[in-house]
Amino acid sequence: MYSLSDFDFHLPPERIAQTPLPERSASRLLHVDGNTLIDRRFADIVGQLTSGDLLIFNDTRVLKARFFGVKESGGKVEVLIERVLDNRTVHAQIRASKSPPPGCRICLADAFDVVVGPRVGEFFTLTFPSDVFELIEAHGRLPLPPYIEHDADAFDETRYQTVYSREPGAVAAPTAGLHFDQALLDQLQAKGVQFAYVTLHVGAGTFQPVRHEDLSAHKMHTEWYTVPHATVDAVHTAQAAGRAVVAVGTTSLRAIESASQSGQLLAGSADTALFITPGYQFKTIRRLITNFHLPKSTLLMLVSAFAGYEQIRVAYAHAIAQGYRFFSYGDAMLLTTSHHA
Repeated sequence: MYSLSDFDFHLPPERIAQTPLPERSASRLLHVDGNTLIDRRFADIVGQLTSGDLLIFNDTRVLKARFFGVKESGGKVEVLIERVLDNRTVHAQIRASKSPPPGCRICLADAFDVVVGPRVGEFFTLTFPSDVFELIEAHGRLPLPPYIEHDADAFDETRYQTVYSREPGAVAAPTAGLHFDQALLDQLQAKGVQFAYVTLHVGAGTFQPVRHEDLSAHKMHTEWYTVPHATVDAVHTAQAAGRAVVAVGTTSLRAIESASQSGQLLAGSADTALFITPGYQFKTIRRLITNFHLPKSTLLMLVSAFAGYEQIRVAYAHAIAQGYRFFSYGDAMLLTTSHHA
């Protein structure tokens, strides 16, 4: 059994990518093929896929979910929207010197007031005066990850979204998808690679480190996902033809695996709190494109479950030594699973 300290590693701070490369597909790609490591360019992904292979993308769109505001008392607050519940209500994290009580009003971005409702775990319920999505788009700020040290600018507003994002609701980008530009997508389609989409709205919990040495004590954050019928059909077509089903990112993988828990992939929408650790048997996904993840994170545990614990440790050590860029704006890996049902 693995424990938390098995997923720690030292990352020199200069390896954390603070800004994206000017060109999306110019990133590097570390191809982990069993015990072999191959240094590639991300654009080489075209050569690693075959006609009929299926790429599954997460089409979520990042909300401008960060707000600065003022309580009625005059106290300053920072609000990070975690989840949109309906077109007037959200769950949010609030940073303030004193927790705002239910019924309290907060003025956000000098533009509009929200009313604080009941607490739900670590989150506050906030009621907006009109359409949530319109107010967020007009007045919010893009929430870059906590380890990125600059405020989001116009370049981030483009580059911290995938080129195929269309369903607003995430507070963090599905970062493996950031490497795909339209030219690369066109090349893949010309080769006969198939595309399908899921939606999983990435929550801020994706950055939360695991705090219990005993992994079974960790309570996983929940995220909402939907798997359309067309995607289920595309997966069955690829499988019937003996082609690979490839998840673009851990969020696509979590959506598909969450929808496969019965033993077969089912269309539908649900909350998932699926926590994938070594020993998990993958039901549907065979290959994974993913970025490099934080020490002690659930995502590092997931990729270790997927490609093998030792393989990932060796690959990360290689990536650090070879100057790969880490985390959201960093480079990518191509993995094949050794653990499937």
